[in-house]
Amino acid sequence: MPLNSDTSPHCHPELSEGSEPPAIGASSLVVAGFDYVLPPERIAQTPVEPRDSSRLLVLHRATGRLEHRTFRDIADYLAPGDLLVANDSRVLAGRLWARKPTGGRVELLLLRQADGPDGWWETLARPANRLREGQRLVLETVTQIAEADSDRHAPPPPQGGRGSGGEGAMAEVGPHTPAGSVLVRFDAPAEEIAARYGQVPLPPYIHASLADPERYQTVYSRVTGSAAAPTAGLHFTPQLLDALSSRGVRFAFVTLHVGLDTFRPIQAEHVAGHTMHSEFVSVPQETAAAIAQARRAGRRVVAIGTTTVRSLESWATQTGFGDDVAAAAGDSSALT
Repeated sequence: MPLNSDTSPHCHPELSEGSEPPAIGASSLVVAGFDYVLPPERIAQTPVEPRDSSRLLVLHRATGRLEHRTFRDIADYLAPGDLLVANDSRVLAGRLWARKPTGGRVELLLLRQADGPDGWWETLARPANRLREGQRLVLETVTQIAEADSDRHAPPPPQGGRGSGGEGAMAEVGPHTPAGSVLVRFDAPAEEIAARYGQVPLPPYIHASLADPERYQTVYSRVTGSAAAPTAGLHFTPQLLDALSSRGVRFAFVTLHVGLDTFRPIQAEHVAGHTMHSEFVSVPQETAAAIAQARRAGRRVVAIGTTTVRSLESWATQTGFGDDVAAAAGDSSALT
């Protein structure tokens, strides 16, 4: 990452030691080289409390020494004047269920609003191959689905759905996209649809239900639009942020709305052969200015997670990473 010679974009290393390792070209990276065995029983199904009691692996780059710490100990590796940059995107409650006219159930995951004035949304649909352009779907709440499952012999719902509040909302199926998503539009604003019918989507390897949807949001999230959480930031608590601020650590925020590629498998043999789906990125003026000021003062710029790294890489590419501290916003397909 070109932002700072001491910044590591992927982990939580000991930031004060060593120099930047030599760059490795993406064309030389084989995707299979990143495979590893992760037993399912080692995947935690419920989050630890408090958030900052999760584990922290620290790598001293100069010596290769590893330390096993607790996440709140990250304060020991940050110095006054360091700038933490985090992604403030908030997860949209965009996991929806609907019924086809035949009664078959469809699951939809809202990804992003498509370009144009017609109100289409890109979605991941399951099963997508059974959706046809022009079909009308009836949206259902989780409660309605449970009621339907308790009476499997009941006929398909009418066009109004099963809700006690009258007719259910409708969705129209549009074209399938080359990226594998399906365009869908609703008879009400998507934000209202998500509030009434949606659930926060969890990763497919998490099978336990989420008791508190806020637990899958970072404590500093504020701009709704992601299909999945920027998970590196989930470990921060308000108390830890206050402690870091008292230590003189500064904060700045970018926005990157996590999209399709969080869910789409990489099928290319080499990393360079994988095409990233675009994501919305915004680096505001105050963040650009804070980064420029930190660099001029020789302070470290620390990116929290790969979504923040992608945001900063996109910003640096667009603005030339000079001293003009220009803001930037738009779609990006940066690969990190």
